[in-house]
Amino acid sequence: MTTQPEPDYATPFKGLKVLDLSQGVAAPHCGMLLALYGADVVKVEPFAGDWIRPIGVQKGEHSAHSVYYSRGKRSIALDLKNPDGLAIVQKLAAEADVMLESFRPGVAERLGVGYAAMRERNPALLYVSVSGFGQTGPYRERPCTDTVAQAFSGLMSLNTAPDGTPVKVGAVIVDTLTGLFAYQAVATAIYARRDGGAGRHLDVSLMGGAAALLAPKVLEAAMTGTTPAAFNPPAGNYQTRDGWIAVTLVRDTDFPVICETIGLPEIGSDPRLKTFAERGKHLDVIREAFLPRFMERTSAEWLELLKAKNILCDPVMDLPAWLDHPHVQATDTAPVAAQPGFGDSPLVRVPGALQSPADIGDAPEIGEQGAEILAGLGYGADEIKALASGGAVRLR
Repeated sequence: MTTQPEPDYATPFKGLKVLDLSQGVAAPHCGMLLALYGADVVKVEPFAGDWIRPIGVQKGEHSAHSVYYSRGKRSIALDLKNPDGLAIVQKLAAEADVMLESFRPGVAERLGVGYAAMRERNPALLYVSVSGFGQTGPYRERPCTDTVAQAFSGLMSLNTAPDGTPVKVGAVIVDTLTGLFAYQAVATAIYARRDGGAGRHLDVSLMGGAAALLAPKVLEAAMTGTTPAAFNPPAGNYQTRDGWIAVTLVRDTDFPVICETIGLPEIGSDPRLKTFAERGKHLDVIREAFLPRFMERTSAEWLELLKAKNILCDPVMDLPAWLDHPHVQATDTAPVAAQPGFGDSPLVRVPGALQSPADIGDAPEIGEQGAEILAGLGYGADEIKALASGGAVRLR
């Protein structure tokens, strides 16, 4: 019997060269995932660095976002408006398998790093453009952020406070998911091109990422002509004497069980409230009865009572509590790595990956590997010094 070789599931993209001109979260997330699976990712930054570096909690040259989404990459700081800086990018693109960019449509072309120009030097290049609204359409040149994408997509209309106020999700959820969608598009294209052949231009947008996230809700809206109601009413968050808990329902029969458990059997037996659809019409009445009742006990007391009746519920934890949770600790879901200048950093694992962002090397400082990258392109020491003095590259 022939023994099958063990596939490299940890780093299947070892040897793959990625040129990452992107900034922010979405496309850099794609680049980090490629690095996670073994690709050599060269991050090209302006002299001031990726604009995400000073956003949010920051130490030194990094923010928490830039630490996570730059792991495993090598950085070179270039002035793309300098002819010598542009020439360096062109040399990197000629050797790359994948190129990532997140300029507004038209900007890459004006800088000389658009798809047509790069394809001339490297016909096999997989060129990935990540933008707000995509490369075509009347909104193509509009700027877009995660907040704008949450509003434009309808996500905020689904995520509302009890009084109906649209609420932004506190994490950069659309950017993060768009980066994941970009990665799956690249990984699929790499597989399709496994036997050689021409490259292609992959168009990925925050608008498209948000739409893909909401796809079933979009379908519901088309079917009903209105904003879809929340799932499984009265599922939601309820304030207790000392915190908040989330309670949900899977079956209609869960509702009378919850009502009985919290001491409101008359609500559970109300003939108007037998189904999810009917309860959705009378949600104000249900919550008016529920809210003061949940305030009568602590979170732990309610959770014990509800879980004993097989009702799905959990405390609403903050992130420090999540990090310290025994299950999170036991599963090593956020292993810690010492990021230079930033300190010990819990770096959440990518589901399914055999290694984590903590295993693939530090997030680089601005231009940290510039000299090394230039030497790899064949530039000599004197040439590298001349490029730096001429303003094409910023060296550490």
